[in-house]
Amino acid sequence: MRWHRDEYLALMSFGQVSRPMFVELFGPLVGLEEQWRAQGATPEELDLTAFDWDYVVPCRCGGQTGPIGPPPTVIEETAEHRVERDMFGRTLRLDKRTATIPLPSDFPVKNMDDWLRLKPMFQFVPERIDENQVRRAQGARDRGEIVVAGIPGAFDMARELMGEEVACMAYYDQPELMHDLLSTLCDTALRTLEPISRQVQIDQLSVHEDFAGRSGPLIGPAQLRDFVRPYYRAVWDMLHDRGCRIFQIDTDGNVNSILDDLVACGINSMLPVEPAAGMDPVAVRHRLGNAMAMLGGIDKHVLRRSPADIRRELEYKMQPRMRKGGMVFGLDHRIPNGTPLASYRYYVDTGREILGLPPRTPKRRGWRRMAF
Repeated sequence: MRWHRDEYLALMSFGQVSRPMFVELFGPLVGLEEQWRAQGATPEELDLTAFDWDYVVPCRCGGQTGPIGPPPTVIEETAEHRVERDMFGRTLRLDKRTATIPLPSDFPVKNMDDWLRLKPMFQFVPERIDENQVRRAQGARDRGEIVVAGIPGAFDMARELMGEEVACMAYYDQPELMHDLLSTLCDTALRTLEPISRQVQIDQLSVHEDFAGRSGPLIGPAQLRDFVRPYYRAVWDMLHDRGCRIFQIDTDGNVNSILDDLVACGINSMLPVEPAAGMDPVAVRHRLGNAMAMLGGIDKHVLRRSPADIRRELEYKMQPRMRKGGMVFGLDHRIPNGTPLASYRYYVDTGREILGLPPRTPKRRGWRRMAF
């Protein structure tokens, strides 16, 4: 079911809503479609529209806050892989059989001089504001879509430029570089989004980080406080003062140790809340209350277990307290390969039953990826 922006914003702000929201955040992993087709999936099941997922339509606000550079150049491509060179000069390789995101094999920034050569890609220019898209966003909001602005992740961008090891060490041995990078991102975001927010109501600020693994985050409270928080708060406080409701972070991994620090940075929405890494949305709700809305949180790996295991997971995650707002129920990431189609059907139907949603029917079809 398509949700109106007002309903979605009420849900994410712990307001009054008529029903819970049940979504598919990301869709299937590469290869699952072939497995389901062999198990008799219908075309509507393969494109997920048969499952009548809830969704809200996002609309870009018209501001480009990330790096601007030449498009990637393909170096080599076969049926199985693609090798390309990106705007930073990195060599990236994509295995088409297993992935959708190419991975870099080298990184361009090791010191301040390297960063200064790339810095112009990140600085503000008036062309970052697409006035036509701003006007489209004004109309989209009136049609019930939510207007979304994005900013580069503070750690995510450092990792893209330096690789994880150099980025982690740079907080200690090259703090001037990190401060200059983040102040540049902040200045560009403010100069881009401030004039846009005077023309159209921005509903959600989104940032992608993925700065944690199963053992915990790659940066700690001190780095968040000294490096990340000034950037995040400057942009969020400006937009929040103008009515923005959601500041959403997309990060995998275990971030339990820095949840309070993320809240201090202004973050009030999080996805995908990964159980395999030790994240539990019920525990997060007990700890943070209404300070953190969440999307996801249902263990994707349970779909390869028994129906009893699936029901147990859903009854726990969909317990009454979690249905009182601030929770968009869904798998914590892509539907994994090896998930039986029958188990996915059972998951959908059991979740709808627990949430009090009407059974699926061919008369209601729809799906939209909810990660934005």
